[in-house]
Amino acid sequence: MDTMRRVAPTLLDPRLHERLATRGFRFTPQREQVYVVLQRKRDHPTAEEVFIRAKREMPDISMATVYNCLDALVECGLARQVTLERGATRFCPNMREHGHFYCDRCRNVFDVSLSAAPGIALPKGYLAERYDIAIHGRCPACANAERNGAKRRMNQMGEVRFRQSVI
Repeated sequence: MDTMRRVAPTLLDPRLHERLATRGFRFTPQREQVYVVLQRKRDHPTAEEVFIRAKREMPDISMATVYNCLDALVECGLARQVTLERGATRFCPNMREHGHFYCDRCRNVFDVSLSAAPGIALPKGYLAERYDIAIHGRCPACANAERNGAKRRMNQMGEVRFRQSVI
């Protein structure tokens, strides 16, 4: 029994076929599955996360195959590698020029739109072809949780002081 099930055809197939062929890669169900995983949930997954997601629909896919597929997709311009400090490499299917916001608390990565020219003065004669910008901080959910936690702590401290003054 063949457990390498073919994924459902997608509207992205023609682009995927064309890009792979242009760079000398064969179209395979495994490459399609990895591409579909990246497109389906655009959360900048690591190779391990791609592997786990791909394995749900293609149980016999190996980690090595996922790495090879990701390398092919990057080389074909269908995904880009995102490396943030010492963390695992992540993969982004958004090929428009953009930056990344890394939440230091929940460790999620978000796309950030930037102007076509980020406003960085280059030395004379240098020509920028692309840029990699990573912004670090707190995402809205983590910033709100942090603010609410601080308020709770302040309220608790006020209650303790009030109780001590009453006694």
